Amino acid sequence: MSSPAAGPSAGLAPATRTLVLVVAAIGFLFDTYELLMFPVIGSAAVGELIQVNPDGSSPGALAELGLATNPDLKRGAPRASDPVRLWGGRMLWIAALCGGVFGLLGGWLVDRLGRKAVMVGSIVIYSFSPVAAAYSTELWQLVLFRCTTFIGVCVEMVAAVTWLAELFETKRARELAIGWTLACASLGGIFVTEVYNAIVAAAKTPGALPAISFPAGHDPANVAWRYTLLTGLVPGLLILLLMPFVPESRVWRERKRAGTLRRPSFGALFAPDLRRTTIVTALLSACAYAAAFGALQMTPLQIAPGLPDLAERQAKVADRGKELKAIEGTLKGQTEENAKAGQARLKAAREELKTDQEALALDVEARRGNIQRWQELGGLSGRILFALLLTTVPSRLLLRLFLVPGIVLFPLTYWVLRTGDYTVFALAVFGCGLLTVSQMSYMSEYLPKVFPVHLRGTGGGFATNVGARMIGTMAATLNTEYLSTFFDGPNPVKVAMAAGVIGGAAFLVALGLSFLLPPPRTEEPTPPAPTGPDAG
Repeated sequence: MSSPAAGPSAGLAPATRTLVLVVAAIGFLFDTYELLMFPVIGSAAVGELIQVNPDGSSPGALAELGLATNPDLKRGAPRASDPVRLWGGRMLWIAALCGGVFGLLGGWLVDRLGRKAVMVGSIVIYSFSPVAAAYSTELWQLVLFRCTTFIGVCVEMVAAVTWLAELFETKRARELAIGWTLACASLGGIFVTEVYNAIVAAAKTPGALPAISFPAGHDPANVAWRYTLLTGLVPGLLILLLMPFVPESRVWRERKRAGTLRRPSFGALFAPDLRRTTIVTALLSACAYAAAFGALQMTPLQIAPGLPDLAERQAKVADRGKELKAIEGTLKGQTEENAKAGQARLKAAREELKTDQEALALDVEARRGNIQRWQELGGLSGRILFALLLTTVPSRLLLRLFLVPGIVLFPLTYWVLRTGDYTVFALAVFGCGLLTVSQMSYMSEYLPKVFPVHLRGTGGGFATNVGARMIGTMAATLNTEYLSTFFDGPNPVKVAMAAGVIGGAAFLVALGLSFLLPPPRTEEPTPPAPTGPDAG
């Protein structure tokens, strides 16, 4: 470009500006698409791959990861069993922890190597990792590739927000660009939910899904999670095709070229003028992710199968199983003639039980997808509401508008409304999603405003990776392995009660922290745009 363009973003022609917004919107959408695959496929995938004792109990972490040598272990466990519950929470946290560690490094690389280069590398990682995960034959493989997916997404998110904040250099243009492109992130959650629902529905019809050769030993009746993972390749390829046509951040590029870009360092985040900013933003990010991982993502993954109507059907199926065992017991010691009649009755009972179990399993998966849909529609509404209010409501007041209702809504949803009418519960989950994702959008837009140019990636990376993904996501494991054990009832009920505690507490702590937020930094002068052959 030969000269800075007048208008909302100096230096960007209208066509380039539009393409930047399209790339950012697609990128944020599919960041969420990749992240939210696990809540809908997790129980099905872990249930198939996990190793358990013959009685269904957990044999220990190494054995569950397929590293045990005990030949007495069996493969597979019911989706509502203790081992699946434990590993559902563990995988959410393990993947987020790995994403946080490498995302922190990615934030530093964003400041060191450039915004666009790091974005491209991270997109490659999170595009191919789900494909590898789809061919997992052991649980450790699923864990590994879930971790690499999370790493790619964590790095890309920091790089993309920093990139946008610097391409759109006026305050209003930057707020609108970040606010509305982030709104597309919740479309990813809706998209992956609908894709999974469509795959589950197609799996009911023989031949409806493409003929793909999965590893030997896979369960042909449980392939929806594998097909869903394969779809993760499509968005990455689409974004990579567009990346050559968008520019690098001019602010970063010109400071780098002029030699005025200071070297980023983690220590600089704790200098006296930035220490409070670094700590408070990290803790606020942790609160948002604690509510998301400790409550919202537990809803389709762990809580949905225990909702009243499904719990009643599960109890009936369990009773049928007990009746079947009773029939088997009566056949012992009977005459051959009576045994033959009993065997026919036993066979019929087994077939009937199998039919009921299969129908229940499909309905549980459908319910997981449905509640995920409500949750993600709430998140989308929250991002849109945030974008609408961003330029009209004072910054810290805007955050509190989302925090105060959450203190009450989370306990009410998971303690009270969960036991009643499903539609009411789904609407409450919609509200929880709206409030949580609005808080996340606030932090994404706020972080680039409070760190200097040479620390924008590093500072944003610290808040979103150390605070959110290393600390905040621990709430998933806190729920499934510790807090839920203090409550009585079946596993879904225990997890729901713990979710109410975690969600309400996270919003309460965040409200207190909101009074410690520092104001945005004064805008730093941007080097003049070049006019020679290197311009643009």
